[in-house]
Amino acid sequence: MFHSGTQRLIDLWSGLPGAGRIPMRADFDPVTLGRTLPQAMIINRGQATLPVRLAGGWIETLHGAPLRGSDWLSLWQPDSRPLIRASVVQAFREARPVVLAAAAARSSGVYEIVLAPLRGPDGTADRIIGLYQWTRSADRTAKDVGPMTARMAIGVGPVGRAPLVLAALNGRRVA
Repeated sequence: MFHSGTQRLIDLWSGLPGAGRIPMRADFDPVTLGRTLPQAMIINRGQATLPVRLAGGWIETLHGAPLRGSDWLSLWQPDSRPLIRASVVQAFREARPVVLAAAAARSSGVYEIVLAPLRGPDGTADRIIGLYQWTRSADRTAKDVGPMTARMAIGVGPVGRAPLVLAALNGRRVA
């Protein structure tokens, strides 16, 4: 069972038109997150990096720095980065949210981080709405916690199917 803040983003995402096939970013109104908005972020899907588009004030306080334009992967211990990348790929491939359980170097609590895929204005599945949620009330005021360590990741809800994209190689359709 997830924290109520985590479940709220999952429910909001699942209620969007196109959920199960990756909804449009324009259909998601961040204001619906209410009091958890400072815990929200939007990151871009990149090949080698995950650039932060927006990060709420609570997330920036937690990490001790402004995050816009930074690589979200750089906030993680190097040995956690493969799981983070795999979780992002899973969210897009399965067209459903993925929840990470994470710890931080200078915090004793566990954080839930939900990642839900979205499509941009051109229809490309290229961004993620995310939400950090503390599980211990003492971590609500945590600051500059250092690198995060991913403990586990789990896909939530039914596996959807991302919109298909056709590709051709030397004139032959391959996907």
